[in-house]
Amino acid sequence: MTELAVQLWCVAALLAAAVVAVPLSRWPGLSTAIIYSATLMACAIATASALTWLLLHADAAAERTLPIGLPWLGAHLRLDALAAFFLVVVNLGGALASLYALGYGRHERAPHRVLPFYPAFLAGMNLVVLAADAFSYLLSWEFMSLASWALVMAHHRDGGNRRAGYVYLVMASFGTLALLLAFGLLAGTAGDYDFASIRIAPHSPYVATLVLILMLLGAGSKAGLVPLHVWLPLAHPAAPSHVSALMSGVMTKVAIYGFIRVVFDLLGQPDWSTSGIVLALGGITAALGILYALMEKDLKRLLAYSTIENVGIVFVSLGLALAFQANDDKVPAALAFTAALFHIFNHSLFKSLLFFGAGAVLSATGERDMDRLGGLIHRMPFTSVVFLVGCVAISALPPFNGFVSEWLIFQAVLQSPQLPQWGLKILVPAVGGLMALAAALAAACFVKAYGVTFLGRPRGAATIAAKEVDRFSLAAMAILAALCLLAGVLPGVVMDALAPIATNILGSRLAPQSGLAWLSIVPISGNHSSYNGLLVAMFIALSALLLFVAIRMFSSGAVRRGPAWGCGFTDPAPLAQYSADGFAQPIRRVFGTLIFRARDHVTMPPPGDTAPARLTIELHDQIWERIYAPLAGGIMIASARLDRLQLLTIRGYLSLVFVTLVTLLLVLAIWT
Repeated sequence: MTELAVQLWCVAALLAAAVVAVPLSRWPGLSTAIIYSATLMACAIATASALTWLLLHADAAAERTLPIGLPWLGAHLRLDALAAFFLVVVNLGGALASLYALGYGRHERAPHRVLPFYPAFLAGMNLVVLAADAFSYLLSWEFMSLASWALVMAHHRDGGNRRAGYVYLVMASFGTLALLLAFGLLAGTAGDYDFASIRIAPHSPYVATLVLILMLLGAGSKAGLVPLHVWLPLAHPAAPSHVSALMSGVMTKVAIYGFIRVVFDLLGQPDWSTSGIVLALGGITAALGILYALMEKDLKRLLAYSTIENVGIVFVSLGLALAFQANDDKVPAALAFTAALFHIFNHSLFKSLLFFGAGAVLSATGERDMDRLGGLIHRMPFTSVVFLVGCVAISALPPFNGFVSEWLIFQAVLQSPQLPQWGLKILVPAVGGLMALAAALAAACFVKAYGVTFLGRPRGAATIAAKEVDRFSLAAMAILAALCLLAGVLPGVVMDALAPIATNILGSRLAPQSGLAWLSIVPISGNHSSYNGLLVAMFIALSALLLFVAIRMFSSGAVRRGPAWGCGFTDPAPLAQYSADGFAQPIRRVFGTLIFRARDHVTMPPPGDTAPARLTIELHDQIWERIYAPLAGGIMIASARLDRLQLLTIRGYLSLVFVTLVTLLLVLAIWT
């Protein structure tokens, strides 16, 4: 049985689990164990099969056509190196989310609204990656979107969740429309919708540019590119935590896969100017995403905004790959492309880990507001350790995986002076500066997230009563933390596994890394840069050990206890600690006026009044207020006026049909 057949059988098993979950949902405990165990097994098998293909058969491609879909087209499915990599991302995330859900799902308030759609969501993401024609791709894309929308609406009695589901549905429909137009342009007048025909067909520069813009709108809206990101901080926190991990860590990567498949594989050689669009959008997305995250005190919304930042980082690297590819710089293009894929894999690991940790905190305390947490390191020690690993990894600190991929992206940025176009010579360093800013702000953001949530003293009764979560959730988080460390210590293994993808897509690859001494990586040449994750990890561990031994040997052993320094405040109340808003205040002072129109309002009681002073912070989402709110108002006005069409006479309807038909014929005549 070939790997493609294994993948299809796994998808069939997921769809069967979705069907079986409907009657089983009458027994919540039994159905939770059966459905999540089935999805765990199916995703684990699919992960092993895809990884086998990537490591052993990456130079080949397996194809199959099923007699479903459009009568003259069928459903084309294809497994190659790029698809195999993204199948690893999808199914590894799905397997660990299912393992986590075996414990977390026991606390689900409405399992009958989650269990049927969860395996369907996983099946939809797999089918998007396997699809090899426009119709199958769009059908799978819509299936994935609708299943994830149902999961967002699982707790529909919450008004905020209903609003999140509505915004998500509108943005998903807009993205699908953009993808439909992009594939229509790619198919052209010949109407060849299978990817093999599109791949060999010639595309004019104007069509290629328009398709790239449409893919940025379609795939970018699902991935979370600014300004198409507005649904993401609403929908991701609304879903159950294991679904949030899949949406943030996996579904956004499926959207990026669509962009890579079309722009790098189907369109052919790009023009250098198109890379500038991708670079600029990626840089703006990275900087704004992490600034939004810093302003948040809702833990899951903070993680959702952080996803926007990481999506921006990936698109910066893809824009660099397009720029180098357009100038036929093979090795820098392969470096940027490999770095983008590496960061996609890394983000799927540490963002899933962080969402699992947030879900554990939510299960133990019932709170997502960081200002109501604190002191959890004493009550949830294991969760606090693995969450710290996720924070260090996403902050791009060695020896974890986030550092390696971002370091590779910066190495690609440093190759930009050899680009001949002056526009890129100016744009790439500017985008590199935005990435450096985003990296620094990300570290500050996750110092805030970890410190306010896990350190200090408890701020509420729910935190005082918290205890560690179940063993399934802990096991899933432990595996992800270990993978974050392994990918950071052994990056050469990952880079070599990704090399065949760069060869298939770009026609070039980086030099083999696994055979270098001490497991070092040298992406370009030893004269330019090198990194050794193993030695860095050993140095950090040895330094910590020596410091511990020195303190134990040379300290006096005397213990003196006293009150903690309270920054001049003698009130021992937990609320006197740093809050999430207080931590972000210096950054809000610098960036808030321009980006958020931030205002601090202080209400002071009159003399003699013992009431406390009040500080309220006013923030505005200018993208929502200046783009989407006026657009929504205009649509409401237009729809009210179009309601008149329902009151036309028969003559009026016939005239409308006639005018529409003539217009379409004119468009077709001009097109041909």
